[in-house]
Amino acid sequence: MAGYGGTLVAGAVSTVTRNPDGRFDVRLEDGRVLRARRLLAASGVRDVLPDVSGLAEHWGTGVLHCPYCHGWEVQDQAIGILATDLGTSIHQALLWRQWSDDVVLFLNGCGEPDGGQAEQLAARGIRVVGGKVAAVEGGPQLGGVRLDSGELVPRQAVVVFSRLSARAGYLADLGIEPEEQFAGGLYVGTAVAVDAAGATGVPGLYAAGNLTAPMTQVMAAAAAGLAAGAAINGDLMAEDTRLAVEAHRR
Repeated sequence: MAGYGGTLVAGAVSTVTRNPDGRFDVRLEDGRVLRARRLLAASGVRDVLPDVSGLAEHWGTGVLHCPYCHGWEVQDQAIGILATDLGTSIHQALLWRQWSDDVVLFLNGCGEPDGGQAEQLAARGIRVVGGKVAAVEGGPQLGGVRLDSGELVPRQAVVVFSRLSARAGYLADLGIEPEEQFAGGLYVGTAVAVDAAGATGVPGLYAAGNLTAPMTQVMAAAAAGLAAGAAINGDLMAEDTRLAVEAHRR
């Protein structure tokens, strides 16, 4: 970025406000204020994990969520699927079974598979464990899943469904409120609404990446940022032209 004339600033944004002239004041937590004609928000999402002891400590190492993002790294290992929604967890179990022949589905009080689901799981050799999950344990590497009964089921990786909360609190003063997102009727998180070019409902404010599409992966998020950047460039060009015409007329 610096090689193309950009400036990297270390810090965290606390609030953004829009001035009467259309420019934005970006206030950092240390008190500094940066001013911008246009703003591209790409602050992503925060993973909201189920309330199970040990998940946060192992998040991103032994606790995972996506077979396409992390499956290769844990192939042929002992994998556990921690249910938070029965249908979703069964789908996860079948997906992760492609990476390992040792997959256990922990129902965690989310119900029982119906006949068809049970047949699918059995046909794929996925073991189903009932009862509530108390914790995932181990350190520094994950060692297993502890049930409320006290039983420890050894696992090298545990898969959970995390809900994705848009990191957009700093945009609240602009009137930006993330909207709830659903996939197949299942609540998956929140996102900032934008149009095809990444423009929000606030003139001059654009957003891209997971902030606007929680489940988007890196390549698509980067492409959205590129599209928003091009839209911002066109927007600035139009403004510069308008100002130049006004000055020329004077």
